[in-house]
Amino acid sequence: MKPAILISRTLPEDAVALAKQGATVDLHGDANPLARPELIARLKDKDGLVCLITDRIDAEVLASAPRLKVVANVAVGYDNIDVAAATARGVVVTNTPEVLTETTADFAWTLLMAVARRVVEADQYVRAGKFTRWEFMLLIGGDIHDRTLGILGLGRIGRAVARRARGFNMRILYHDAVRADAAVERELGATFVDNATLLRESDFVTLHVPLLTETRHLIDTAELKLMKRTAYLVNASRGPVVNEAALVQALREGWIAGAGLDVYEEEPKVHPGLLSLPNVVLAPHIASASAETRVNMSSLAVENCLAVLAGKRPATPVNPEVLKK
Repeated sequence: MKPAILISRTLPEDAVALAKQGATVDLHGDANPLARPELIARLKDKDGLVCLITDRIDAEVLASAPRLKVVANVAVGYDNIDVAAATARGVVVTNTPEVLTETTADFAWTLLMAVARRVVEADQYVRAGKFTRWEFMLLIGGDIHDRTLGILGLGRIGRAVARRARGFNMRILYHDAVRADAAVERELGATFVDNATLLRESDFVTLHVPLLTETRHLIDTAELKLMKRTAYLVNASRGPVVNEAALVQALREGWIAGAGLDVYEEEPKVHPGLLSLPNVVLAPHIASASAETRVNMSSLAVENCLAVLAGKRPATPVNPEVLKK
């Protein structure tokens, strides 16, 4: 008899078909997340769960599913899952690193370039019929080449962002809780500095850290005031890493030149102060949203789920200690 799994949201057809090869699938084929009572009700007799970052899988949800053996998150981050509670119950948690690294780094650069060169403002200007003549000083932005890029978090995505920066002949500074090996620093041409130095000296600051207690509001009033008035902030990691109220004030009062955001502190709610500002580019959490990458993420999550249910080691476990029990 096949194990039973719940897929909590619409996924690419290839991933759903893969799941059906190895399990009986209960698919919530809707763009809206399951309401919590329905999630609990549909999960209670399931052996596995394939979920997204908007599904809150806490101790109560886990306790409601006595048969559950694996929670496969379709994301690199897993702050939506109580990993400690899962581990205590012997439930394996998996994520989807690597497969979205390059796509997310591409989009971080998309935000960086769009805000620096005022692409969204320019698009709106043309669409509004204002482009009636060429003007020498119209929509002046900031250069990217030969500037200093500060990377907070030199994990997989941070390193991919750094590799791209070398093509722009940028000076690369980084800070991370764990310093990279000397060989990695040489390869990337990246210099390790403290947080304050990075913020003071960078023309662009890009965030690539997980959401942890110590990274919540990593960028707050004090940090924004350290940045150059000509600098830009890019966040394609997690929204609560930035204090949005402080960012709104910084953008309004000119502490920094602009920002590019793909994630928000109370997502999907966006701070109303951001919506009216011309010097911020706003995207709806789409950094990994290329067709190929979303298929790869979903397929990896399904493969992880099926592996655990077949008694095998998943490719990317978050709590591998459970597998040793």
